[in-house]
Amino acid sequence: MKPRDLLLALAVVIAWGVNFVVIEVGLENFPPLFFSALRFFFAAVPAIFFLGRPRVAWRYVIGVGLALGVAKFGLLFIAMDHGVPAGLASLVLQSQVIFTVLFAISVLRERPRPAQLAGIAIACGGMLLIVFDRGLSAPLGALALVILAGACWGVSNTITRYAKPRDTLRFMVWVSAVAVVPLTLLSLLTEGPRADVDALRGIDLTGIGALAYLAAVATLFGFGVWGYLLRQYDASTVAPFSLLVPIVGMAAAWVLRGEAVGLQQAIAAVLVIGGMACTVIRFSKAASPSPEPVTTRTPVLPQRSTR
Repeated sequence: MKPRDLLLALAVVIAWGVNFVVIEVGLENFPPLFFSALRFFFAAVPAIFFLGRPRVAWRYVIGVGLALGVAKFGLLFIAMDHGVPAGLASLVLQSQVIFTVLFAISVLRERPRPAQLAGIAIACGGMLLIVFDRGLSAPLGALALVILAGACWGVSNTITRYAKPRDTLRFMVWVSAVAVVPLTLLSLLTEGPRADVDALRGIDLTGIGALAYLAAVATLFGFGVWGYLLRQYDASTVAPFSLLVPIVGMAAAWVLRGEAVGLQQAIAAVLVIGGMACTVIRFSKAASPSPEPVTTRTPVLPQRSTR
C-alpha cells in the first residue's frame, strides 16, 4: 500500500474509532433509528444537489444504501441503545473483516495471502479475549445485533469493491440519500412519531455536534476514503485496517467515557495489532535466499559455414 493511502487508512481508523463515543453521546438525545436517519440526511443534503448523479449503476447505490446505511447502522445503533458500550461495540463490529474476506473469496474470487489469513486469525483471538472479558456486561441479543451489523458491512464492502465507483464522495452521498427514507419509515413504525418530534424539539449543541461529526467525518470522509481504498486494493488488504478501530474506540471510550481497560484487554490489543501487521506487511521475495542465481544467457547457435 502506498504511504499516502496508508495515512488515509489510519485517518479513517481514528475517525471511526472516535465515532462510537459520538454515537453513544448522540443516543442520549435521539431514538436510534431516527438518529441514524438524521445522520444520513445531513450527509446527503445539501451535497446531493451539487455533486450530480453517481457514476455507477443504481443497483450498486441502492445495494450499499440498504446494506450499509439501513442494515448495518440501524442494527448498530439499536444494539448500542440497548446496552452495548462504545468500546465493546467498536470491537465486535470488526467481525466484518471475516465476513468481508469470505465474501471476497466466494463472490469476487479474490485469493488472500496465507499471511493475511494467519493475521486475521491472530487478531480474532484478541477479539475473543476482549469479548470474554467484557461481553457479559452487555445483553447477548444486543451483541448478536452488532455481529449481524458486521455481516452487513461485509456485504457493503463487497458491493463497493465490485462497483468500483470512480467518485467515492459522490457515491457515498447518494448511498446516504438511499438510506434516509427506509430508516425514517422504520423509526416512525417502531419508535413512534412523538419520540422523533420530541427529540427534534429538545435538540441541543451536543446533539448537533454528534450529528455533524457522524455526517461529515464518519460518513462522508470515512466511507468516501474507505470506498476509494477498496477500489484501489483487494478487499482482504483493506478490510483488516478496521481491526485497529476497536483500539482507538476503546481508548476514546476510556478517555471520554471512563470505560476501564484491563490487563486482558491490553493483551488482546497487542494480538489485534500483531495480527493487523501480518495482514498488511509484505515481505520482499528478494530477502529470501534462492538455491541458485538465475541468469539469462544468449543461446549460442551453430554457425553456418559459407563458401
